[in-house]
Amino acid sequence: MKTAWPHRTGIEATGAQPVSHFVVQDHQARTHHYDFRLEKNGVLKSWAVPKGPPLAWGEKRLAVQTEDHPRDYADFEGTILPGRYGAGQVRIWDRGLCEVREWTDERIVFVLHGRRLRGCFGLLRMRQLGPRHWLFLSMQRGRTRPHPVRALPDHLPTTPTSPPNQEDPS
Repeated sequence: MKTAWPHRTGIEATGAQPVSHFVVQDHQARTHHYDFRLEKNGVLKSWAVPKGPPLAWGEKRLAVQTEDHPRDYADFEGTILPGRYGAGQVRIWDRGLCEVREWTDERIVFVLHGRRLRGCFGLLRMRQLGPRHWLFLSMQRGRTRPHPVRALPDHLPTTPTSPPNQEDPS
């Protein structure tokens, strides 16, 4: 099922993307997970990561590829209304720039420059589990972030860190 996404006016597609972006959204849907999104060719390639992104060298996380999202969705925080696909609260957990080192059908290697995620990461397709299953891993030894990162929260704080987007996301 395709989801209708929010659109903003005043944004023009230039065709050229000199800088790639990434975003990690904390998604309190039917099951809590994190949405990891990498920009490629003007869209956000997307993966649902049930346990959150890897925070230390050698950590591995299951990432299930989902439908592509429009670039505008990288800025979305708010509530997807009940009855809609992905219904629940969405908050931006991290965002920043991404340097892609390799992108094939089986392997994506990239360096993230975010507030929380910094360093070299990879997505490796695990075809034995299904065509949409990937392994998301930290590929850099040592400290990958300039500042310590607290563990991922089990739930969202009761006070939002930024005002929710009140627009209907459909």
